[in-house]
Amino acid sequence: MEKQSISSDQLMERAAMRIFEWIHHRLQGAPVKISLFCGIGNNGGDGLALSRHLWEHGYHIEVFIVNYSEYRSEDFLTNLARLKDRKIWPQYLEEGSPFPDLQGVEMVIDAIFGIGLNRPPAPWVSNLIKAINNSGTFVLSVDIPSGMFMDQAFSPKQAVIHATYALSFQTPKLPFFLPESGKYIDQWAVLDIGLDQEFIKNTEATYFFTELEEIRSRLKVRERFSHKGNYGHALIAGGSYGKIGAVILASRAAFHTGCGLLTVHLPKCGYIPLQTAVPEAMVQTDSSENQITAIDLDWNPDAIGIGIGLGNTAITTQALKLFLEKNKQPVVLDADALNILSENREMLDSLTADSILTPHPGELARLIGPWENDFEKLEKAKDFTDRYACVLIIKGAYTLVLHKGKGYFNPSGNPGMATAGSGDVLTGIITSLLAQKYDALTAARLGVFLHGLAGDIGADNLGVESLTASGITQHLAAAFAYLKNGNTPAAPEEEDEEK
Repeated sequence: MEKQSISSDQLMERAAMRIFEWIHHRLQGAPVKISLFCGIGNNGGDGLALSRHLWEHGYHIEVFIVNYSEYRSEDFLTNLARLKDRKIWPQYLEEGSPFPDLQGVEMVIDAIFGIGLNRPPAPWVSNLIKAINNSGTFVLSVDIPSGMFMDQAFSPKQAVIHATYALSFQTPKLPFFLPESGKYIDQWAVLDIGLDQEFIKNTEATYFFTELEEIRSRLKVRERFSHKGNYGHALIAGGSYGKIGAVILASRAAFHTGCGLLTVHLPKCGYIPLQTAVPEAMVQTDSSENQITAIDLDWNPDAIGIGIGLGNTAITTQALKLFLEKNKQPVVLDADALNILSENREMLDSLTADSILTPHPGELARLIGPWENDFEKLEKAKDFTDRYACVLIIKGAYTLVLHKGKGYFNPSGNPGMATAGSGDVLTGIITSLLAQKYDALTAARLGVFLHGLAGDIGADNLGVESLTASGITQHLAAAFAYLKNGNTPAAPEEEDEEK
């Protein structure tokens, strides 16, 4: 406001207009019955300003003021007066008031509480929130769903609006990406309300939302006069009897991500399956038939992925311990390597700087200890990365990459990727990027993005239910194509039709 010489009321008007434009672009004046629930703070002021714009464009609206306090913000009062000037008379809801009947209402706009909420709503407001959630109506939340806290956990019993869509001003909000709070938002979008970009850029932030253009700018361009030696020699180490498929999945993903050479260290029982499934790979077999007993190298890989299908017997634990003690190369640790580390915590001190750990939630809990809520989980995870100077990838919806006190949420991916072997593919992708001399943080962020993007393209082609780990790898080429130029290769049948 200071930089642009505008008032808080003008900024509120700008925000309300962006919401109106979003709605009007989709409804185009359709005779939709809209109920707006407005608090008495600035979030409610946004709702009242929006009400005015909807009314002026002919929408059928009814406005309810949720009168939960004696306090009124100045901008709320300003916009309330503007409504009354237009003969729009809101209905007041107070403790003991009957709740409005939402039958026949096609959209509810939630503008009760904003980002400043720091305590649970009063019981009667909680009951109103529950009534809105139980109505089955499309719910649009202004900035953040009412009842949700910005920077602290809330009780599972606390009433929170379940938003069909949340329209967030200028930036998304941290709780959108956390499992306990994110489940209250089906979809979200960011509305640019013209906040000062220089101010935003210079504001210290802990968490970032990865965007396509930034990741695109980090992708290396291959030189014309280059050869396989320019793109790194990766090592994948893992596998045990019955789990050779995990190593095959990681190996295929590594090649599809562009490493020049790949050697796989695995038990003897995996020799024929690996050579058959991934003929491009070189194979180094262990002395044991069914499990890895030692990882002895007479060469220096550019990057190492270890743990997939490894097993956590006493023998494999000792093999991992000795390997980590002498290894100096960048390493990605997944699956059983993480389970071994969590049971033998002294081994964590042997990790090379910027080692990349890729736990799913269960593995994460074993590594950092249990947590009471998502915010405690984030703090414990950041402390872990600081203590061991590592990169931690917390897999799941909006996979989070943590490094040196900063966190990067990933936008790509879908529920179809919750399938066996998906993590093995991610390990292969990141190991390949490390071998190509991407730094650890970039390899982690780019790898997670590519993994999710390939999964999204695969889900579009195959459906989320039919997507497999192999399907993710098969769509890595399309993910690279999209990342480079915004286009995905046409499917073979589409090419045939054109011809």
